[in-house]
Amino acid sequence: MDLINTFQEIYGVSKNPIQRFFSPGRINLIGEHIDYNGGYVLPVAINLGINGLMNLRDDNLICLKSLDFPNEIKVDLNKEVDYRKEDGWGNYAKGVIKFLLEDGFPLKGCNILIKGELPNGAGLSSSAALEVLIGFMLLSQNQSAEEIDRTYLALLGQRVENKFIGVNSGIMDQFVISNAKKDQALLLDTQSLTYEYIPCHLDGYSLIIMNTNKRRELASSQYNQRRKECESALEKINQVRKTRAHNLCQCSVKDLEFLDNEIELKRARHVITENQRVIQASKLLKNNDIEGFGALLIQSHNSLKNDYEVTGFELDTIVEEALKIKGCVGARMTGAGFGGCAIALVEKNQIKNFKDQVSKNYYEKTKIEPSLYETTIEDGVKILKK
Repeated sequence: MDLINTFQEIYGVSKNPIQRFFSPGRINLIGEHIDYNGGYVLPVAINLGINGLMNLRDDNLICLKSLDFPNEIKVDLNKEVDYRKEDGWGNYAKGVIKFLLEDGFPLKGCNILIKGELPNGAGLSSSAALEVLIGFMLLSQNQSAEEIDRTYLALLGQRVENKFIGVNSGIMDQFVISNAKKDQALLLDTQSLTYEYIPCHLDGYSLIIMNTNKRRELASSQYNQRRKECESALEKINQVRKTRAHNLCQCSVKDLEFLDNEIELKRARHVITENQRVIQASKLLKNNDIEGFGALLIQSHNSLKNDYEVTGFELDTIVEEALKIKGCVGARMTGAGFGGCAIALVEKNQIKNFKDQVSKNYYEKTKIEPSLYETTIEDGVKILKK
């Protein structure tokens, strides 16, 4: 599809130039359900994402249209920006506009066209990619790409989720989409927002995204439940611990003995051990130990399945089937769980066989056709050159 032509068909031909942008989706290599527990995560940006086109208008309207949804959004920069349920996807953009105006950024009227490549409900972070994309596009009206504060951009996206949409999400998704680099994973301390780039060349291997095509119906309610269980576990540990921990990731496995509630014990055990796996994974990737890294992915999935209980039949099935195939050295769910996607680390010369076998075996057990994508590790949000 020629997006420039489509843009001109929708908004007309103008003397104002059209700029093109791309905001990637993300996968978290390891460190799941950690970002709201104050520990380390290890996400990467991927080659699937959201395209955005923009040109300036001669009035104070921001007009937004997506090729993936029927509704069009218009925001008058001189009027209050409010959440409206019927605006659907447009509320993510409206939240960005509202907070940029509140923060004193001088926005100009513009036309925006969005085209996504990320499957909705798959857990590849389409909402964070959209927030960061809109923020980056609007900030680029008055700043160069190099001048835009990437940490501000990430926090802006999180603010939209928390304060405008009403989802109590962590910072990881927006942070990696804002800051990612090609062939690098981002080791992010979610407490301090300090980060380090970890080389992630995966020599001889590819990352395969395995979409279960089971939408994540339970994710938001169960997500809030898990947060409460973790907060309760931390509170109980701190009643006994000599020095107060600010978050669960500051606790050790030894602190688990202070928990007598079986559910809270399991949740805390996942968080503490998963945080340790992230640190170990970073070391293994620096040493290019791909098989050792793959083994940690398997440990992570088992912990998410047995201790955190956020996988479900489809995710467990696709991971189990992946691990049976020759050349797959590791696999696990990624994202919030209860459907969505898993990732697998597969030898490049085995990819065709891997995709064929996993698709066939997964369908036999679930009666759902999965979608498998070979992916590459890419830069964060950016302006596309002509």
